[in-house]
Amino acid sequence: MALYSSLRNPALTPKVAIVILNWNGSHFLRRFLPSVAGSSYTNCDIVVADNASTDDSVSFLQQHYPQVRIIRLAENFGFAGGYNKALKQVEADYYVLLNSDVEVEPGWIEPVVQLMEADKTIAACQPKIRMERHRELFEYAGACGGWLDCLGYPFARGRIFDICEEDKGQYDTIEPIFWASGAAMFVRAAVYHACGGLDEYFFAHQEEIDLCWRMQLAGHKVMVCPASVVYHVGGGTLPKGNERKVYLNFRNNLIMLAKNLPFGQIFWKLPFRLLLDVVSAWKGLLGGEGTYFIAVVEAHLSFYKWLLLKRSRSVFPISRKGLPTGWLRGSVAWRHFVLGKTKFSEIVGAKRL
Repeated sequence: MALYSSLRNPALTPKVAIVILNWNGSHFLRRFLPSVAGSSYTNCDIVVADNASTDDSVSFLQQHYPQVRIIRLAENFGFAGGYNKALKQVEADYYVLLNSDVEVEPGWIEPVVQLMEADKTIAACQPKIRMERHRELFEYAGACGGWLDCLGYPFARGRIFDICEEDKGQYDTIEPIFWASGAAMFVRAAVYHACGGLDEYFFAHQEEIDLCWRMQLAGHKVMVCPASVVYHVGGGTLPKGNERKVYLNFRNNLIMLAKNLPFGQIFWKLPFRLLLDVVSAWKGLLGGEGTYFIAVVEAHLSFYKWLLLKRSRSVFPISRKGLPTGWLRGSVAWRHFVLGKTKFSEIVGAKRL
């Protein structure tokens, strides 16, 4: 309790910078920035990093939120590049990477900072994320903490593929996880920069999983703090099913595996994943989803290009000081699509690490 009380004293509290990356999100800023501005944490700055928006985002902020710092970027650098360039200009103990389509509760910051201050090995942490529209349900982008299976498929406590569970308090425990959602990620600033930040080649999608993987391999922890709750719209920039989104998800997932897997696992896991991707692409084509098929093919071609041109010049040297948690040894796809399991507790069971 003493630590929590100290968080109410600006002289004793760590500096937190809430950094919202915005691209033509004026409608989201109008709707959700009031809740962020109403946060009760005492030593907090709000920063909007604008990815060269063409709407009235900047003028709206200048007129209605003069206390919000605006970092204007020259072009749309995507999620990864935008944050990397913005965070070089922000000084704080903790960054909060917050999507513009997220509503927060007044006391959402204190529990996470309290947790991270109590354990300096925690590099990143996420709150519980529920749907903004159906507030009793976990939200796709992170739910109550992200996991990864043995083949690189992400899922979460409360979300298996497209199935989001109702939040009944079943995952209300503070636990280590594999990845914290980029929709609302608290990250220790020094560790963010020491690990090289987000991989800008990803542009958007799964870059936060890659960063969390690298941070864990460097010996840090990633956690979920369910006492903090936020509400996420989701799909605000690229809607579900968008060809560009499919392309980025497939390409980036393969790159992430090639970068971070132990060398001995790459030789069998990557070919198997590529085969599963091909099966998924043909299934989509036979189901009338031609754009999905094209997106997967383009993702594979781009991945091969990355292997030839980028991997040898990687700016992210991978250390092996730590072992990732939130890792499922088995296949989430097998347990879900073949065995019919739809809940995180059914998928993971006693197999958690």
